[in-house]
Amino acid sequence: MMFRIERDVLAEAVAWTARSLPARPSVPVLAGMRMEVTEDQQLKLSGFDYEVSAEVTLELHTGEAGVALVSGKLLAEITRALPAQPVDFVVEGAKAVVTCGSARFTLLTMPVEDYPSLPAMPPAAGRVGSDVFAAAVGQVAVAAGRDDTLPMLTGVRMEIEGDTVTLAATDRYRLAVRELKWQPDQPDFAAIAMIPGKTLADSAKALGATGAEVEIALSAAGGAGEGMIGFSSAGRRTTTRLLDPEFPKYRSLLPTEFSARADLSTAAFVEAVKRVALVAERNTPVRLAFKSGEVVLEAGSGDEAQAVEALPVDYEGEEMNIAFNHQFLLEGLGAIDSDVARLQMTTSTKPAILTGGKPVDDGGVPDYRYLIMPIRLSS
Repeated sequence: MMFRIERDVLAEAVAWTARSLPARPSVPVLAGMRMEVTEDQQLKLSGFDYEVSAEVTLELHTGEAGVALVSGKLLAEITRALPAQPVDFVVEGAKAVVTCGSARFTLLTMPVEDYPSLPAMPPAAGRVGSDVFAAAVGQVAVAAGRDDTLPMLTGVRMEIEGDTVTLAATDRYRLAVRELKWQPDQPDFAAIAMIPGKTLADSAKALGATGAEVEIALSAAGGAGEGMIGFSSAGRRTTTRLLDPEFPKYRSLLPTEFSARADLSTAAFVEAVKRVALVAERNTPVRLAFKSGEVVLEAGSGDEAQAVEALPVDYEGEEMNIAFNHQFLLEGLGAIDSDVARLQMTTSTKPAILTGGKPVDDGGVPDYRYLIMPIRLSS
């Protein structure tokens, strides 16, 4: 097997494929990246760890058909460091030689016959703009749990009903919900999938950089290919196994009536929370005291370091003191993608909803909602 390709094209494709390779593979061969030059002058790079697969297809001008398996992480480091010149890749027996300008690397190949076959993509279901998809997934994935002992909370729930996709994630302390429109291949398509949160976030971010549409491959309820979801865009495709679809009935958690509403400059709010939180221990809250025209942020108390800062606010409702985990609050503010942050509250002990900006009309439901549980203040 041999091929010649531009360094930047190869380095980007290798890096994209290598990101799905396991850090501690269960068997050594899973650390490999499969490289295949097809008869029609295409280079296919792929990786698979039995959970997540990734494959990218590149067009070649010069190539000789064949298959090789080399260390994926090492190849990624080498291609990233090569000079900006064409790269020649040649397999000679049990070794692969990478030449670029005056740089030459020799890699040991691995037994390609021991490498597992990539799973087939589920049937295509529809498509959505890659930038919209990446932004929506990023907004929701911040609320996914990190505790692997509770796998259902580490995922992002995707509900598809016709032309509407709803994404939701929760770690029990906050809940993020985002609705977006997509183009289904069948107007009455419906499906529910529980996707590992980190895998979905990585895939959406990587595919979002292509600037093309993302095709979502997913079976309708009870269809063939259940248990897996696939995403593809601009010659790149990735699949992942789905989690158990069990998930909290989150819609009942979202309050629909509020007793107080605060609109603040998002940037000013973020900076103030960051400053005040400098004196807060990891699990101690930032306290917010709302009254007409002003909110006072505080952290620390008693013999500890303390911080206080006041911000102007457009506030409606009775005066209210409420407290939040500062990291959860900052992650929600970072996700709303708006110059104005709207915080809607009921009482100091009931969930608050953070949204971006002022809706066109107060009866409208924003496409992104971030529910955050207050921390009870000791009296």
